[in-house]
Amino acid sequence: MSPLALTNLSNPLVTPSQLSTSASQLDGVPSDLETSIRYAGAKLTQAAGMLLQLSQDIIAQAVVVFMRFWVGGEGGSLMVHGPKVSPTQTQAHITKDRALADEQPPQDVSAASLYLMAKLSAYPQTPRSILNVYGYLLSSASPLINPRTVPSKPKPDVYYLSEGDYHNQRNIMLKTEAHILRILGFQTHVSLPYTISINYLQALLPSSHRSLQPLARRVFQQLNTALLSPQMLYLTHQPPALAVAAIYLAARETGAKLPEVEWWEVFDVEREELGFLVVGMQSMDEWVKVETGKWGKRQAPMMVDEVESECERRKMLEQGG
Repeated sequence: MSPLALTNLSNPLVTPSQLSTSASQLDGVPSDLETSIRYAGAKLTQAAGMLLQLSQDIIAQAVVVFMRFWVGGEGGSLMVHGPKVSPTQTQAHITKDRALADEQPPQDVSAASLYLMAKLSAYPQTPRSILNVYGYLLSSASPLINPRTVPSKPKPDVYYLSEGDYHNQRNIMLKTEAHILRILGFQTHVSLPYTISINYLQALLPSSHRSLQPLARRVFQQLNTALLSPQMLYLTHQPPALAVAAIYLAARETGAKLPEVEWWEVFDVEREELGFLVVGMQSMDEWVKVETGKWGKRQAPMMVDEVESECERRKMLEQGG
């Protein structure tokens, strides 16, 4: 296989030093809060992509870019860049953030990531389409924000984006896009494990096998769930390893019989790496339950001023305790 082909199947992975710290933590954001916000932002990106009727590969690439933006001390900080910009931020906040972010206003990293990856695909989206969807998803009419209290017939004025707001947020999104590219060193290549997993399944099972279709469906579900992992599995492991782990776990869950030999070694995946990935994917359901229970009816802070308020609230609780 040519070096170019191998490059197309691999991704730049984060280093241990990048995993050990981040710009957000250096700015005083607790690591568990940072994880919660990353998870909420990835969910927001996934939901926006679905409403825009983008293919899953574009959505997954946007989620990976969104996650990459926050890692390492040189990455983006949640004290400067919110996953979603607040329309009600004060001028003092705006001035402060511009000074901290190279004269840029508060950032909308989720929307800019989706806009960027869609633009690089065969299905680009207009800024208005992106911002209209985010306006809805972050309004009181959105099931993502208030899943238990969503009105059956929400009023359009709740999520209506005026012409002035549109131009303001469009400028913010375009500046955010440029900032993402600068942080990532213009490295926007994202290889995904979906196609690889299908190729591996075809190598392991005959195409006429009755369990192939339900197994492939469950593999894709595992890969989609792994995108939201707090361990950032897509940033720490290559696509072939993710595909093998998803197949292994999906086969155990569906009862599909795979070769009894150590078949993962054929795809150059070691037992230790396979075990780590399987445990990471398998623990997602329980982690999401804990994460949901931790916030209750509240939402993880998605804007710069909300992150600052949450950090201040925790400091007061610690001092009071």
